[in-house]
Amino acid sequence: MPVDGIFSSTVDILGKSLDLRAKNHNHISANVANAETPGYMPTRLSFESELKDAVKGNGISKGAVTHPRHIPLKGKGGSVEDVTGTVVETPAKSVGVDNNAVELENEMGKMAENQIMYNASVQLLGKKFEGLKYAIKGGN
Repeated sequence: MPVDGIFSSTVDILGKSLDLRAKNHNHISANVANAETPGYMPTRLSFESELKDAVKGNGISKGAVTHPRHIPLKGKGGSVEDVTGTVVETPAKSVGVDNNAVELENEMGKMAENQIMYNASVQLLGKKFEGLKYAIKGGN
């Protein structure tokens, strides 16, 4: 028995956000680990705009196709499950003598921000499941 649609789209979006933030954490960790590697170019996973487009095109925004005979709007994004993000290079403003473009303080700030956003997504997801549990128990 398929369980597609048992949860709201919020659960799917938060789950995908957690996956992508974990991947971004791996990129940032690699940047920190290679702070002394000559010629290393730091990277990060850019996914926010892609996820936003998928949310808008996934029936969450106004103007979504709600019937098979409706005409879809142009520019409709893909599904949330298809969002993978894009790896982009994020060099520091001043590259070292050894062509290493990692600025450790910058990377640690990015890591802290990513961790805060990850934790916020976990808390939101937890609240969503608490609400479902409350409803299943009949409000007790």
